[in-house]
Amino acid sequence: MLDIMAVAREAAVRAIELRRRIHRHPEMGNEETRTSALVAETLTALGWTVSRPVGTSVLATLVGDRPGKTVAFRADMDALRITEATGLPFASEVPGVMHACGHDFHTAGLLGLAMVLSKRRAALRGEVRLLFQPDEEGDGGAKRMLEAGCLDGVDAVFGAHVDPDLPAGVIGLKYGKMYAASDTFRVLIRGVGCHGASPEDGIDAIAIGAQVVTAVQQIVSRRVAPTDSAVISFGSFHAGTQMNAIADSCELRGIIRTLGPETRQKVKALFQQTVEGVCAAMGAEAEVTLRESYPGIVNDDGMVDHVRDAVSGLLGADHILTLTTPTMGTEDFGYLTQAVPGAFYKIGVRNPEIGAIHPIHSPRFIADEAAMVDLIAAHAAIAEGMTP
Repeated sequence: MLDIMAVAREAAVRAIELRRRIHRHPEMGNEETRTSALVAETLTALGWTVSRPVGTSVLATLVGDRPGKTVAFRADMDALRITEATGLPFASEVPGVMHACGHDFHTAGLLGLAMVLSKRRAALRGEVRLLFQPDEEGDGGAKRMLEAGCLDGVDAVFGAHVDPDLPAGVIGLKYGKMYAASDTFRVLIRGVGCHGASPEDGIDAIAIGAQVVTAVQQIVSRRVAPTDSAVISFGSFHAGTQMNAIADSCELRGIIRTLGPETRQKVKALFQQTVEGVCAAMGAEAEVTLRESYPGIVNDDGMVDHVRDAVSGLLGADHILTLTTPTMGTEDFGYLTQAVPGAFYKIGVRNPEIGAIHPIHSPRFIADEAAMVDLIAAHAAIAEGMTP
């Protein structure tokens, strides 16, 4: 394990350099042309077999000198439409676009893993695949890579996310449900327009829309068990064009977040029933469109145990924190854990000495690059620890 740390420290120097290059030139989802070219070029030079299965994605494969299982690791490459305000010397040079979620860190860390395994091929059992995916922040590049067969024959899949809530040097592990599933919705309410002085002649779509918003909140507070988790958020409410006219239609848009597949199906069904019921009771028609999005991450307990064992032997048990609370955020890594047993873990990047602590998706988010060694070493220990 000490040998892994030594090689990881060496790889981290190069990985940090690559991370800064990627950070300077962030690219939005499905536009990661420059980033994916750098990834492919780096991997090819390291002796990995590289392919481009879908869009701007990159898939790299290395077969070890000893027989064993096939394990995959995933990193996301896309940035966010945020104007950077960190003041870093390698801050974004692309106006209005920033790596505010650490995807540059994830990508560089996986390239660091490639450097380590290239030097330790004799110790590697089986096959390792590296998935560099586009569009995690948008429409789910992980799903497209899965559909392209990138996990065919894979026994386990792993991934990591930087976390400014954890100190640098700490790995956060969560058993079971970790990230929420998400489903977006659009509700179109059709009423009857009329003069504002004669509301009895129409069916007020705005008043009904307000009733829908209020009634839907009862789903979470009264129809979902307190031990389960769900959030229904209305993000937009559009209706009417004239102050003295009753609106004939109303459009509501938002997102439903749930933990666990059972709660997800229950809340979606209750949402549709509630919206249609309220509208029908008030004489309006409702058109409800639910669009299934990310499935949520449910970690495999055996894979979490494997990560714990590998990282404990490498960094020490005092560097591992068992997380007890899942997040209502979403992550498309859940598509991969639906298909293959896997584990997603957090890499602490908080260090008050490098500046104020800001959350991910903030224009001032800064990750402590000292954590790059931990990320690379943890990935490598997990890969090498997979038994035949």
